[in-house]
Amino acid sequence: MTHDDNLGFETRAIHTGYDAQENEGALTPPIHMTSTFAFETAEAGAEMFAGERAGHFYTRISNPTLDLLERRLASLENAEAGLSTASGMGAITATLWTFIAPGDEIIVDKTLYGCTFAFMRHGLTKFGIKITHVDMSDPANLSAAMSDDTKIVYFETPANPNMRLVDIEEISKIAHTKGARVVVDNTYATPYLTRPIDLGADLVVHSATKYLGGHGDLVAGAVVGSADDIMQVRLVGLKDMTGAVLSPMNAMLIMRGLKTLHIRMDRHCETADMVARALDAHPMVGNVYFPGLESFAQHELAKKQMSQFGGMIAFELKGDLEDGIKMMNALNLIKRAVSLGDAETLIQHPASMTHSTYEPEERLEHGITDGLIRLSVGLEKPDDIINDLVQALDKLSPGQAKAA
Repeated sequence: MTHDDNLGFETRAIHTGYDAQENEGALTPPIHMTSTFAFETAEAGAEMFAGERAGHFYTRISNPTLDLLERRLASLENAEAGLSTASGMGAITATLWTFIAPGDEIIVDKTLYGCTFAFMRHGLTKFGIKITHVDMSDPANLSAAMSDDTKIVYFETPANPNMRLVDIEEISKIAHTKGARVVVDNTYATPYLTRPIDLGADLVVHSATKYLGGHGDLVAGAVVGSADDIMQVRLVGLKDMTGAVLSPMNAMLIMRGLKTLHIRMDRHCETADMVARALDAHPMVGNVYFPGLESFAQHELAKKQMSQFGGMIAFELKGDLEDGIKMMNALNLIKRAVSLGDAETLIQHPASMTHSTYEPEERLEHGITDGLIRLSVGLEKPDDIINDLVQALDKLSPGQAKAA
């Protein structure tokens, strides 16, 4: 069994936590498709339920296949422990329900994924939880907003969909002065590019549907953190509050995805840089939001906390929403679809799709314009992606374009 933390990221993604000789020589870990587990004795079962003996007794709490995935994810994030869930929202909701109570405050960044925003603003507030939005691109804003009621500071970096960054190290220092936990959604960057635990965060959540799985064939989530915190999320947020349990089959698919994560992310990042520069040079494109561009407002922060700049791009056309629709409908190779991190390049319109849970005035307040387009750069030949975008953009008339 591999425990050596000195091994490289790529090696741990393939080997951590598994010994083939303990599983009849099977190179690929077996899938434990079982809901329950038999006890050797009645006393053994009682000890497991009491937490006095290690072991599995019901897959809603733990399962050998899920356990292997969780240890592997924790290793990649440099965390003590991990927990898998049925979706990214399962990870977020199970985590937050565990550590909050009526009267508590969660301070969140200015920009959030649409369903996270809906859970916070339309869900938790019904139960006496205060949600405060702060522009965390300036850490001083968090310092001014913190109170004794603040229990969690939550943000995404890069943020979905407009690519805003948050300084994980600085925000974590400020949050900890009031004893608040820092929860970071690391879906866009993955642990290959950014490891928030190393920068001071307490818990890291993922939609494993995206880059970790990598092939668009599953829905899953994960959270990693300290062993104590993750045990609390397992026994409260997962077991009792949400029941958002991952299928062992999907756990196997995520582990298969992890084996190529480093290779895929290298290609996603390399191609996205080329695509971002091609978009930036096109006369019909206004603003391009990509951390790797020197013109990106937070480029220096990106260099500080990301080893590469990711596979996600947001951009705005020099036109209106109708121009965006026309451009997207003119694409041939690139697929009009939500989600991200797949082998296929995907394009979508946040205001009418992933972030439609925001009211129009809320979108503007939180930095999501009606003309913003989100592009998840896939693994196709870079020239093919660029050529498809250019031919679609060329169908727009520069003479009709409005000022960006």
